[in-house]
Amino acid sequence: MRAERIFVCGAAAGIAADLLLGDPRRGHPVAAFGRAAGAVERVLWRDHRGWGALHTAVCAGGTAAGAALLARGARRSPALSLALTAAVTWSVVGGTTLGREAGTIGAALAEGDTERARARLPHLCGRDPQALDERGMARAVVESVAENTSDAVVGALVWGALGGVPGLAAFRAVNTLDAMVGHRSPRYQRFGWASARLDDLAGWPGARLTAALAVLAGDDPKGAVRAWRADAHRHPSPNAGPVEAAFAGALGVRLGGTLAYGGRVEHRPVLNGGAGRPVEIADIERAARLSRRVGLLALGVSAVGRLAAGHMLRTARGGRGGTR
Repeated sequence: MRAERIFVCGAAAGIAADLLLGDPRRGHPVAAFGRAAGAVERVLWRDHRGWGALHTAVCAGGTAAGAALLARGARRSPALSLALTAAVTWSVVGGTTLGREAGTIGAALAEGDTERARARLPHLCGRDPQALDERGMARAVVESVAENTSDAVVGALVWGALGGVPGLAAFRAVNTLDAMVGHRSPRYQRFGWASARLDDLAGWPGARLTAALAVLAGDDPKGAVRAWRADAHRHPSPNAGPVEAAFAGALGVRLGGTLAYGGRVEHRPVLNGGAGRPVEIADIERAARLSRRVGLLALGVSAVGRLAAGHMLRTARGGRGGTR
């Protein structure tokens, strides 16, 4: 079995495991990576960009190198290689858990249990739940579902298609590092700079694919395109902007506005403000359904891309061989 087919079958098996089981309940590799990255940080932390870049290189580079060694060792056995791809895919994607967390908060809000919803919100995003009413929490959930569809599903599949098992693992490592040290706090303003910029670069293709697939899979394709083109560039994040704008247009809602993070207030541009309505509790489930459709489409696009790239590479090699 060719390497491209092994990756496609393994990635599909990993997505199926995520759909059936959600995230691994014990010994999650991403949690283990987080603990290791935290230990490295305790050794390397200095209020300096160079030390932060070294931290990023050690953690993300070490993860990619380790995954490459595992993939190389499994190459002799198609079954082992397929199993490794499936296991790593299952470990790095998180679409089902994302939908479950959103659904838990949506159910609490629908039942009028705002305190339970506030208690669960930190499991999904970094907003200050005490500063939000029901509609504010619903909007925060929809925005988090949109952004994490790119970060937790589509981006990983894109880099898996490009780099196989090392691509999957490296993308998740970079994304996790950004969540750990990439925010603009006094401690990480300089130290986390490299992780934040690398995450922006790594997330760029997945974010654009997520937005494009939201156009195809949403209820209002024209509205999604309009919001993406009009508002994405106004968002402070180069990757969250296209994704959240496209989701807002696809769902027919307004996203963005005033946000609170641990006592710090941000006033972000409103996305799809001219055509969208305020987010309602029922929109949480609509966003989760859109996220699932986008994730499955991303699997198909990544599979086709991986197979096509392998075919072109073999054709090019054959052509060079024929001229010798």
